[in-house]
Amino acid sequence: MGWKTLDDMDLQGKVVLTRVDINVPVEGGKVTDATRIERIVPTVKDILAKGGKPVLLAHFDRPKGKVVPEMSLKVVLPALEEALGVSVAFAEDCIGSKAADAIKRLPAGGVLLLENTRFHKGEEKNDADFVAELAAEGDVFCNDAFSAAHRAHASTEGLAHHMPACAGRLMQAELGALEKALGKPVRPVVAVVGGAKVSTKLELLGNLIARVDTLVIGGGMANTFLAAQGIDVGKSLCEHDLTGTAREIAEKAAAAGCTILLPSDVVVAREFKANAASEVVSADACPSDAMILDAGPEATRAVIAAFGAAKTLVWNGPLGAFEITPFNMATDAAARAAAALTREGKLLSVAGGGDTVAALNASGAASDFTYVSTAGGAFLEWLEGKTLPGVAALEQA
Repeated sequence: MGWKTLDDMDLQGKVVLTRVDINVPVEGGKVTDATRIERIVPTVKDILAKGGKPVLLAHFDRPKGKVVPEMSLKVVLPALEEALGVSVAFAEDCIGSKAADAIKRLPAGGVLLLENTRFHKGEEKNDADFVAELAAEGDVFCNDAFSAAHRAHASTEGLAHHMPACAGRLMQAELGALEKALGKPVRPVVAVVGGAKVSTKLELLGNLIARVDTLVIGGGMANTFLAAQGIDVGKSLCEHDLTGTAREIAEKAAAAGCTILLPSDVVVAREFKANAASEVVSADACPSDAMILDAGPEATRAVIAAFGAAKTLVWNGPLGAFEITPFNMATDAAARAAAALTREGKLLSVAGGGDTVAALNASGAASDFTYVSTAGGAFLEWLEGKTLPGVAALEQA
């Protein structure tokens, strides 16, 4: 661990510029999913407990450097106050006199939220002058936004070079979980990679085959790998132009001693809709007028057996079209099996990515995984072996 945490910092009486990700879904002026807000509570409370003054920096949506009233962070204030259990002050800018005055008025034990950092072009450009303006009123920088750490923005990367910097509790938990899952894992390691397209996860697959013992491929991606073996996948979602790439990945996996697990049987249907008439067939027997929408029961048992033989699990992407019944069955069954093994202390399980979190929540298994990341792009880039600017800046600090 090459970065400091809140435990390493003297915060008494200091203004702690705290980068958080509270870019949450909103409908009708109300937050509909407060998960990301709830995840920052330990960091804010620990800063307060150490005598610091948490000043929250965050983005909301994509205003592209302009003030867009409907993208104001003011909309999250009620949910933020409910999660923290304290009133939260709000400043109508993140720099300049409005921010400075609000920070000066902030009493001990108070929390302040500054307006959307992306209202300024300097945020996404990581402009040095904008970074200096953000830093002007702060004493310490705390980055608790792992989900934005793949962006080299002023509030995610630039600030770490201007003042003493550390990771918040959420950032600490994310990095710790990923280090245990892929950095220095207990073997055997199994990874689940699912989703619609191979093309979006080429770098991920390339990195994982050198680092895991078994690679489970599911969803539409599995269809491309089946087609690469000369199997007719009917009308299934399939990137036929990438079958050569799929074969190359399979060859590299074999050379690296990584077993690729593809479905031996599949669930097929003629319509992509909930409760469509479906049947289970061998993976090499998909009717020409049907599409593969889920892994079959035999394939699901094989995945669960792979979990049972493993010590560490990394999961990114569903095994089928989990959004509609009955094509959620493989994902649900595998998720529940992983959760049970985790509860029993037999498996360290780390999962992340938007569809993954939704699928695990739908299955009821998420709460029993060792760690479920709220990050999307950052989680994926970490699995791809890329350096995350926000994390690298903390290490350099």
